[in-house]
Amino acid sequence: MSNSNKIITSDFTLKPLDNQRLANLCGQFDGHLRQLEQRFSVEINNRGHQFRVIGLTHAVQSVTELLNQLYTATCDEALSPASVHLFSQESHVETLLKSPPTDSTESEVVIRTRRRVVKGRGVNQRKYLENIVRHDINFGVGPAGTGKTYIAVACAVEALEQERIRRLILVRPAVEAGERLGFLPGDLAQKIDPYLRPLYDALYEMLGFERVAKLIERGLIEIAPLAYMRGRTLNGAFIILDEAQNTTIDQMKMFLTRIGFGSTAVVTGDVTQIDLPQGTASGLRHVTEILKDVEGVSFTFFGHKDVVRHPIVARIINAYERAESSSTFKKSASDKR
Repeated sequence: MSNSNKIITSDFTLKPLDNQRLANLCGQFDGHLRQLEQRFSVEINNRGHQFRVIGLTHAVQSVTELLNQLYTATCDEALSPASVHLFSQESHVETLLKSPPTDSTESEVVIRTRRRVVKGRGVNQRKYLENIVRHDINFGVGPAGTGKTYIAVACAVEALEQERIRRLILVRPAVEAGERLGFLPGDLAQKIDPYLRPLYDALYEMLGFERVAKLIERGLIEIAPLAYMRGRTLNGAFIILDEAQNTTIDQMKMFLTRIGFGSTAVVTGDVTQIDLPQGTASGLRHVTEILKDVEGVSFTFFGHKDVVRHPIVARIINAYERAESSSTFKKSASDKR
């Protein structure tokens, strides 16, 4: 095992001793420290000005340096989650975290909510969890049943319960799956509810029906149709865009440029199940090409081997993939058009 993959501890003291600067550094309820822990997958403990950082070698060394930089900055400014975010970006710490540790037992991310403990099943789910922890914008692309939405909701619930974010925003394009449902009665939330049912199911499982209802009533969980996102800036939020294969290119660009300070976005979808009108390009398929090398953006691609539903689902997906790659299938599909 290489030195960079070892768990180490760094003990240091921030000087000069100044309680006002220390409070500025830590933030309200140590919010700035929790923000750094989440972003860089380390543990930060302190007793006054004495600090201890625990984690992988490269992360601990870099976060130790970053804490010293932030403490120096407290001489001249009042730190906020936004400024901590900017310092983290400018320090280039995350460039050292791009190569995941080779030892999966050391790097495994575990999500804990009140009702569930969620771990990655298989290589891709573990990679997906690690990506969500380390990146601001994350894409989970693959067939149904691979846990893309469930894991995203679990990460969002944990962040909400630990008060690392102020609200959870659920977004989905209102596109029917191959059929037209016509006029839907009720207010905005009731109209969009049918499209968000998979997200609700995961929320109910982790929080319970009554708690979800209360959080929605208080505005801590928000239901937002994709078309209503234009013009907004989402700070301190965990945003999940589900069924993103049914976004247009313009809609995807609009959504991604809503992300503000202290926010995490997870975009999920299956490019083999696009329900857009014929001739309309999928924003999800487009974005996987143009953002694949952008820093701070992660992509996790799932296949039929990652399906965690009934085993027959994986076999069905595999059969469709084989059929769609065959020349006979392509010819019959083009004939129907």
